[in-house]
Formats: sequence, structure tokens, C-alpha cells
Amino acid sequence: MTTLQYLGISVRFIIVLCSPQHSDQPETWQVKGIVGTFLSFPERVLKSGNLLYGDLGNIAQVYPGKQSNTNLEKRFKNRLHWNNVTGVFTLSDLQIDDSGVYTVENADAEEKMTHAFQLTVYYVLSKPQVTVHDNISCSVVCSVENGREVTLSWYRGGEILNQISSPDHITLSLPLKVDEQNRDSYRCEAANPVSKETAVVPNSCIESDPSKVTDGDATTQGSLIAVICVLVASGLVGLAICLKKRRNGQQHEDSPERKQDDILYAEITHIKPADNQMNLRRQNKGK
Repeated sequence: MTTLQYLGISVRFIIVLCSPQHSDQPETWQVKGIVGTFLSFPERVLKSGNLLYGDLGNIAQVYPGKQSNTNLEKRFKNRLHWNNVTGVFTLSDLQIDDSGVYTVENADAEEKMTHAFQLTVYYVLSKPQVTVHDNISCSVVCSVENGREVTLSWYRGGEILNQISSPDHITLSLPLKVDEQNRDSYRCEAANPVSKETAVVPNSCIESDPSKVTDGDATTQGSLIAVICVLVASGLVGLAICLKKRRNGQQHEDSPERKQDDILYAEITHIKPADNQMNLRRQNKGK
């Protein structure tokens, strides 16, 4: 019996020694939120406790009898709630400036338990935009609106080619010269801890350069060339026929038969001898 009591005292001593260390230095859990959504802190307070926020201190209280006051701080008014069934605190309509350390104090047991949560609120990213900077070399630029912990990257397949992340810029931009033969394997990716968006190289980068064509374009060009060749050949044949007809027409005009048709014959008048002498006399008298 004495031994049991001694062991019991030893056990209680160890528990008392360890509990204050856990209470004085609570483990901080990292939690993430998205602007406009809500977050429930994963620690229950069923009977009595508090929710604290950074330097503001107590922002919500729970009293025995399932009573609560969650409007202690104006900035959280009508956004902070406590569920008297689950015992969970929920913060709705999250804003960027809601980020910070929240501490749940649970006084349900004889010894108060504290749990700290480091909340970081992020925007959902918009889709990055890829624009063609130089059509000839197919140089492109990927841009996205910057925000908290935003990273902009260029990938070719699973390989990362270039990356940028800076809190000092309103917009992040990342240039890249694209290899046309592998154009479809490139993608630009914008990411933060809560969202990810991608964009690809636009088709205009390859279509704008006539020296760079795909297999489909080559087939189309081959068909077009064949049609043009047929049209040119047909035109040449028609021209040759016209020239031949014209030459034959000129030869027909220059032939002896044609020239004979063009000769004009003079009309021959037969004069009687008597009439001839009379005419001579008249001429002599006139002289």
C-alpha cells in the first residue's frame, strides 16, 4: 500500500512538472485561409474559454451555460462565431489583415489548455497572361498580378526553366524564348500556398513567322503549289493555241489564192474603126 502511494505520488509529480511546460509554450499550428471564405479553429471549447488574437488579447468569451460573447472587438463584429454544439470558433469573410496568431484557451478542465494557430490569409490567384514580345524569335512574356507568396515559373514538361518571386512588385513578369519545335510543352505557372493557375504559349507566336510551319501547313502549301502549277500550265497551253491560230490566219492571208482575189481587173471597151477615125478628125480640127 505504501509502495502504491509512493508510486502514485511519483506519477502525479511528473504530470504536474510536464503540464506547465506545455501550457507556457503552446505549440503553434500553421493554418491557411482564403479571402472571402471562413475558417474554423480546430480546438473545442464546450463550457468555458476564450479566443485571443495577437496584441488585441481577448476577442471572444465562452461562459458556463453555453453562453458566449463574440463581439468584443469591432473589427470582428458579426464575423466571429462560436458553435454551442461543436464548441468551435469560426471566423467568416476572411480578409488579408486577419492574418496573425489566434490562441484558444480551453478552461473546460481543471487546468486551462491553450492552443495557438498562426493564420495566413491569401488571395486566389488570377490566370497568368502570356504575350508575344517578338514574333520572329518567338520571345514571350508571362505576367500575373502579385500577392502574398506568389511565385511565377516557366516549365518545359516537368522541368523548371525560370522562376521569380518578389514582394516588391505589383506585377510579376517572366520572359522566355520558345523553341518552336517543342512549343506545346511550355507552360507558365503562377502559384501561392492556396491556388495555382497555368497558361500556355499562344498560337500567334508560330503563325506570325512564315518560315516556321507545321506539317499541316506544309501539306496545305504543297496542295496550293500543285493547283497553281496546273493553272499556269493550262494558261500556257491556251496561249500556244491562240498563237498558232493567229499564225495560220496570217499565212492564209499571204497565199497566192488570197492575192489573186485582191487583183482589180480593168474594164475593156471595144472601139469601132469608123468611130476611131471620126475622133481623130475632131482632134485635128481642134488643133
